[in-house]
Amino acid sequence: MISSIIQYSLYLGILVVLAIPLGNYIGKVMNGEKTFLSRILNPIENFIYKIVGIDKNEEMDWKKYAKSVLIFSLLGFVILFLLQVLQGVLPLNPEKIKGLSFDLSFNTASSFVSNTNWQAYSGESQLSYLTQTLGLTVQNFVSAATGIAVLFALIRGFTRVKEKTIGNFWVDTTRSIVHVLMPLSIVVSLLIASQGVVQNFSAYKEVDLLQPITLEDGTIVTKQVVPQGPAASQIAIKQLGTNGGGFFGVNSAHPFENPTPFSNVVEMISILLIPAALCFTFGRNIKDKRQGRAIFIAMFIMLIMALAVIAVNEAKATPQLAQNGTVNISSINQAGGNMEGKEARFGIASSSTWAAFTTAASNGSVNSMHDSYTPLGGMVTMLLMQLGEVIFGGVGCGLYGMLAFAIIAVFIAGLMVGRTPEYLGKKIEPYEMKMAMLVCLATPIATLIGSGIASLVPSVANSLTNTGAHGFSELLYAYSSAGGNNGSAFAGFQANTVFINISLGLIMLFVRFVPMLGTLAIAGSLVRKKKVAVGVGTLPTHNTLFIGLLIFIVLLVGALSFFPALALGPIAEFFQSIG
Repeated sequence: MISSIIQYSLYLGILVVLAIPLGNYIGKVMNGEKTFLSRILNPIENFIYKIVGIDKNEEMDWKKYAKSVLIFSLLGFVILFLLQVLQGVLPLNPEKIKGLSFDLSFNTASSFVSNTNWQAYSGESQLSYLTQTLGLTVQNFVSAATGIAVLFALIRGFTRVKEKTIGNFWVDTTRSIVHVLMPLSIVVSLLIASQGVVQNFSAYKEVDLLQPITLEDGTIVTKQVVPQGPAASQIAIKQLGTNGGGFFGVNSAHPFENPTPFSNVVEMISILLIPAALCFTFGRNIKDKRQGRAIFIAMFIMLIMALAVIAVNEAKATPQLAQNGTVNISSINQAGGNMEGKEARFGIASSSTWAAFTTAASNGSVNSMHDSYTPLGGMVTMLLMQLGEVIFGGVGCGLYGMLAFAIIAVFIAGLMVGRTPEYLGKKIEPYEMKMAMLVCLATPIATLIGSGIASLVPSVANSLTNTGAHGFSELLYAYSSAGGNNGSAFAGFQANTVFINISLGLIMLFVRFVPMLGTLAIAGSLVRKKKVAVGVGTLPTHNTLFIGLLIFIVLLVGALSFFPALALGPIAEFFQSIG
């Protein structure tokens, strides 16, 4: 127990120590200030502006900014869709893998453009190297950069006074890729490649098994196909950009994606590194670090609460696993706890931490199978997605989602005292409140409607591995994953059908771009307002009271929206397990 607590504390401590200086660096980059990498990276940035024809001094109002976001995302969608459909006749396909179906291509293009990275297939068996690199990896960079860009548009909405513009989307996107995502990805790629993560364009290898395997029909298998490919470069940005997905089907449980304890720590910390750092960036760039710390603390407290529930339940396991005490599931001289679906080399602590990190962020990569978690452990991973992934959440989008909750919190507090609410010196009026509610309710609306319709479609039942409460949890998890732009799954859910591919694809696009447009609308409204002087009646938004209020609002809007659905799934399964 003590060793596990030390492990959890170490992971969280490393995250905080790295996030603070990175947050300061990102703030400088996005403001165009000089950094220690400026001499190397500024010429690259300027070269991109030159060849693309971008005027970096041009400013955009929120409507033009939003139009740029949509056009850029649509272009990425079309390119990725075509790469998948046509991959059978395109180069860099040594295994001669055929093109994907139209519905699966739509689902995957929607997934990666929306920073969800849900995959209804196994990457090494259905995607060519060209699709993996030019398609998925490129989208991992640009979708993450889009989220960062929109966040900074909102930050300018708070900091600028009586203006009309909120920055330049193309400049914001270029800076976040060139100065933030690329350098970090190079570092992480080299670190994990040094541990044995594959990075090549070789054909798949056929090797002899150490021990032949006899199948049920009597067939003796003596050889195995070992997949290869440019994995390290994609894995680095999939973690740093909170993209998720997997080069290989079993994701970061695969020894070619995550071979050692060190690679596990590097990849796991990378999931929350930029989202955590952006909290400190926010405080720095609005010139009030207390505000950034308050948002960070609120997120951090909820993350610790979620991690604690997962860790305790996975260590305790279930009465069925313990066989009413006849099976020793203690951690003495063995892994201990609920080890079903987990790698023995990672154990409960690393698996539980990864599960909390990846579902708190809109990441979705896994080093264990969430379908095998205990009912309450699996429920918390589901709930983290259902909250709209604002507990750090996706790169950029997690923080602007939390700021929407902060706007709701100050609005409610203002109603309590009969005063026009203010946040960071800007009055929060009905328009901002409507847009904030749109941002916060997009996930519950899409998830509940989508899963409700899916549960009525007879063919969807054929996609479930389990029946009863756990079967419903598989369905609810899939639509929660799409509705939270996460991408992880209860792996027993067979998602590659026309209805599921199309419905999940539409949900992923809805919950990505509706909140994004709502955020830009808020930024466009705030940037035109004057600053309001702090007075006696102004609600402090950096103290313990506000942190508690913010946590309460997140849980109120998020958790209560899903309680009836959770009661039919993991909660019912929990009571069945103890009954």
